[in-house]
Amino acid sequence: MPQLPAQRSWQKRLHEIIYEADTPAGKYFDIGLIMTIVASVIVVMIDSVASINAEYGLLLLSLEWLFTVIFTIEYIFRLLCVKSPWLYARSFFGVVDLLAILPSFIGLFFPGTQYLLSVRILRLLRIFRVLKLANYLTEAQTLRQALRASSRKISVFLLAVFAMVVILGSIMYLIEGPEHGFTNIPISVYWAIVTLTTVGYGDIAPMTALGKIIASLIMIIGYGIIAVPTGIVTVELSQAQKKRQKVSTQACPNCSSEGHDTDAVYCKYCGHKL
Repeated sequence: MPQLPAQRSWQKRLHEIIYEADTPAGKYFDIGLIMTIVASVIVVMIDSVASINAEYGLLLLSLEWLFTVIFTIEYIFRLLCVKSPWLYARSFFGVVDLLAILPSFIGLFFPGTQYLLSVRILRLLRIFRVLKLANYLTEAQTLRQALRASSRKISVFLLAVFAMVVILGSIMYLIEGPEHGFTNIPISVYWAIVTLTTVGYGDIAPMTALGKIIASLIMIIGYGIIAVPTGIVTVELSQAQKKRQKVSTQACPNCSSEGHDTDAVYCKYCGHKL
């Protein structure tokens, strides 16, 4: 029992260093972490260049594992210094922190997966908290609320688009046939998606007059469809901006969540006192 207060004090101190950027120690830790993240991503990118890998492969591999060990220790510390480790592990940054180290270990069994370590670049999103750019955090919170509010509408829209390309792809398969490159319905659906999104790779193209007419209609529809999700998000973004409140850089000591209002006393995600 006497060790319990000391343990809580140790966890609190570790939490201040790792999660808070208000103290000198916390700021130095975060700046050092950001520099390490940038260096690790550069190493991963350089390692993918065959000529450099052939000459400095062993050095790059050693650096890669050094960064992996550092991030693994940091991830463990992050779990130890919060009161609800599972809440942190399920959060956005918790998942990103885990993905930042998993590819190295998976690469031991499946060579090549270590290049997925470039996902570490997502960890740089913490720079907004480190530099105390609370205004950017507020804007990010507004954008997140708008995307969350429009998610159902966009899901229905994407389902309608999926149904459309399946129907159009089936029609083009019947019209053009295998002799014009539309060898099956999945290939025809792929062509419909490429055409509807106005990408137009050109690997498959209709040859008949009716096929070209339908393709032209699909391309015109594609330009109109692009504006639909944009309009949905814009409306929700406008609504979110009307209701937005400034957020602070403070992290919850229980679940490590951020994005709290500046006058918040309790965490909006787990209810723990800030």
